[in-house]
Amino acid sequence: MKQILNNLNKLAKDKHIENKKYFDKLKKKQPKNLDYVMQDLHDAEFKKTDCLQCANCCKTTGPLFTLADIERISKSFKQKPQQFIEQYLRVDEDKDYVLKSVPCTFLDSENYCMIYDVRPKACREFPHTDRKKFHQIADLTLKNVAICPAAFNIVEEMKKKLPL
Repeated sequence: MKQILNNLNKLAKDKHIENKKYFDKLKKKQPKNLDYVMQDLHDAEFKKTDCLQCANCCKTTGPLFTLADIERISKSFKQKPQQFIEQYLRVDEDKDYVLKSVPCTFLDSENYCMIYDVRPKACREFPHTDRKKFHQIADLTLKNVAICPAAFNIVEEMKKKLPL
């Protein structure tokens, strides 16, 4: 896994222009079965991908925290939401709540999430490759292929399954 992660950024950069063109075409001419194909590709990839071997998303990026996330997580800590915000979060340039720093504060030394059962929605859904109306998140997917080996593999398989 370490070797894959070491090469992922370069692989993603090498494929960026190709992927950008592909997603631009996809936005204009989306296959009717896109969401079903993406769900199948996502499921197949995550049958063979163990996120605990990687955790690159937790090590290199921070999720967006919704107010519902903050309420749920702070409740599990027996804190008031404002206490949780002050302790762990900051407001970013888009006026969203994000972690004060990365790697994620809640990631332990063995890549387990210490708040897994109450983790933010953004973490639960990452890398978003099984999202409905997948064509709407092309820009996010382009970013995620440089972070997540599974997302990279899914996009490569997608281009084979749905040539445009």
